[in-house]
Amino acid sequence: MNRTRTGTRAGSGTGAGANLVAVRSHNTALVLGLLRDAGAEGISRLELAERTGLTPQAVSKITARLREDGFAAEAGRRASTGGKPRTVLRLVPEAGHAVGVHLDRDELRVVLVDLDGAVVGERRAALDLGAGAEAVLAVVGDAVEGVVRETLGAFPGETGPAGEGAAGAVASLLGVGVALPGPLDHARGVLHRVTGFPEWDGFPLRDALGERLGVPVVVDKDTNAAALGLSVGGEGGEGGSFAYLHLGTGLGAGLVIGGRVHRGARTGAGEFGHQVIQLDGPPCECGNRGCVEALCLAAVGRGEAGEAARVLGVAAANLVGLLDIDAVLLGGRTVAGAPEVYVRGVGEVLDARARREGAEGGAAPVRVAPRGERVVAEGAAQLLLAPVFGRGDA
Repeated sequence: MNRTRTGTRAGSGTGAGANLVAVRSHNTALVLGLLRDAGAEGISRLELAERTGLTPQAVSKITARLREDGFAAEAGRRASTGGKPRTVLRLVPEAGHAVGVHLDRDELRVVLVDLDGAVVGERRAALDLGAGAEAVLAVVGDAVEGVVRETLGAFPGETGPAGEGAAGAVASLLGVGVALPGPLDHARGVLHRVTGFPEWDGFPLRDALGERLGVPVVVDKDTNAAALGLSVGGEGGEGGSFAYLHLGTGLGAGLVIGGRVHRGARTGAGEFGHQVIQLDGPPCECGNRGCVEALCLAAVGRGEAGEAARVLGVAAANLVGLLDIDAVLLGGRTVAGAPEVYVRGVGEVLDARARREGAEGGAAPVRVAPRGERVVAEGAAQLLLAPVFGRGDA
């Protein structure tokens, strides 16, 4: 099959299909967000105007453009208090898609989601993050192209029978969100010293993968992506806060404060695994001693899930005490292997601290994050989707 590429750089925001230009304004994002929230029942233009504060004329222009471009459709009519019934509109989920990539130290998970965030395609593959940039990019690129082609019929930029037949379906691919262990520079898509893999320090992953695929690419830490996806899905409520603690091949945290993902000035927030809780503890690959990540993973390696949960709880209690957050969500493959043990162990430490301090309302609740082991990959897709619906913290 012959293929051509758009040649756009990853962070340029172009190359996603001309019809996506219409959804990149603030007012349009407000309308799209309400259409998504309304679900299959839809929402009228008058309701859109009331909830956005836009004039009816402005709403009519926006919705007409969205209908023309295939992002909105009629969902029937609704009785009104006077005059003729109102036409209600709904979002067309299949009008747009985004790819989410969870790039772990030893595994790759790729999902393709529609505008509603529903997973419509998925691939998993073994991966060695230490195999070198070229080898890793080849695995990621093949998996991304494969899941898009398998689900939508072609990948953007392809020519030939498959590409011609599927041109409409792939024209609305917003791009690819990649989530992987930090630290990294979210704004420039450049990796720093990933613990255990110093060879990635300074690698421009966003631009390199964008050049290979020919579509926009966004890069963020795995925990930030997961936290974004959970927040978009309703965790934390309006203006609430929570910490997502991810224990898998490493340990990190994603923070949502005031309803928005908190990354910090240098995307350094949430480097939770490398807080020192034992000054004379075992060495960690980051160069310190007694890091919670090293202690936790050592207990996991010994088969002592209860001890790992207790250590995780001590670190979580530090975080809760520092930020006074509303809830703690646990995720990652290690947690998935014994969820009750980790919820109970972390919860007991938080409860004990809350009792000692006489915390009003008791301890922050602890629970397993929804979406299972897909939580990071689905969150990575939200790095592309969330801005379309007005979530600037993506």
